[in-house]
Amino acid sequence: MSVAGRGGYRRPMRGWWRRDPFFMRYMAREVTAIGVALYALILCVGVVCLSLGEAAWNGWLAALRSPASLVLHVLLLIAMVVHAQSWFEIMPKTMPMIFIGGRRLAASTITRTGWAATAVVTIGVLALFWGFA
Repeated sequence: MSVAGRGGYRRPMRGWWRRDPFFMRYMAREVTAIGVALYALILCVGVVCLSLGEAAWNGWLAALRSPASLVLHVLLLIAMVVHAQSWFEIMPKTMPMIFIGGRRLAASTITRTGWAATAVVTIGVLALFWGFA
């Protein structure tokens, strides 16, 4: 008879991520990826509707203007911000060490630079959208 057949100890796995605040943050970060994927799907549907003609495009735009869609987009925006924050916090841990003037660049500087780049790109896109550029 094998060891597995004797009913060896099995550690319970249900809710393992709820037992430690680190894993709670980890799971929250991972769940935000679903929001990113959902928004990508919404944009892909928009491209398909654009290729199908004016009526399909206008229908997609009308669907985006619905109250449910607006609430969904607010929730997706929050998920995107949380997702971006987690990536910018991870960035210094995944990059090679950067030395400037013989001193290692602080992790907070790398994170703030990521946010600054995001702000610059966002302002640029909004300026293009509103016709300021």
